[in-house]
Amino acid sequence: MTKLKVGNVAPDFEAKNYLGQTVTLKEFKDKSQPIVLYFYPKDNSPVCTKESCEFRDKYQKFIEAGAEVIGVSSDGEDSHKSFVSKYSLPFTLLTDKHSKLAKLYGVNGILLPGRKTFIIDKHGIIAGIHDGLLSSTSHIDESLKIIEKLKLQI
Repeated sequence: MTKLKVGNVAPDFEAKNYLGQTVTLKEFKDKSQPIVLYFYPKDNSPVCTKESCEFRDKYQKFIEAGAEVIGVSSDGEDSHKSFVSKYSLPFTLLTDKHSKLAKLYGVNGILLPGRKTFIIDKHGIIAGIHDGLLSSTSHIDESLKIIEKLKLQI
C-alpha cells in the first residue's frame, strides 16, 4: 500500500460519482483548482454523517478559496444519491466499490474502510494530509487553512 506524504504528486484517479459520471484528478489540475479529497467509511454512519455535514456547512468557504471538496467511500451510487439528498451535500461523492482509489492513496482501515483527508494543490501536489481512524472534524478547519494559504501562493 502506498504511503503518500506532503510534497508527493497525488496519484491520478478516475472514479464514478453518484450520478455515474467519471471524475478524474486531471480535470481539476486542468482548471488549476485545488481539491480536498476525503475518504470516509460509510454513508449514513454517525461519524461520517457528521464529517460530511461539516464539509457541507463550510463548503462555501472552500469554494471562495478556489477549491472543490470530493468525498470517497465504497458505497454505491444509490447509497450516495440518498446520502447527498438526505443531507443536502453540495459536493460530489465518488464510489470506490473495490477500494481501488483507497489503495492508490494508501487509505486503509481495520474493520471498516479507512478515513483520511488529502489537500491537493492546483498542480496535483499533496499540500496536506489528515490521517485519523475516528477523526474529529477539526481536520476540516485545518484543510480550509491549507487551502486558504494555497490561494495566497499565486
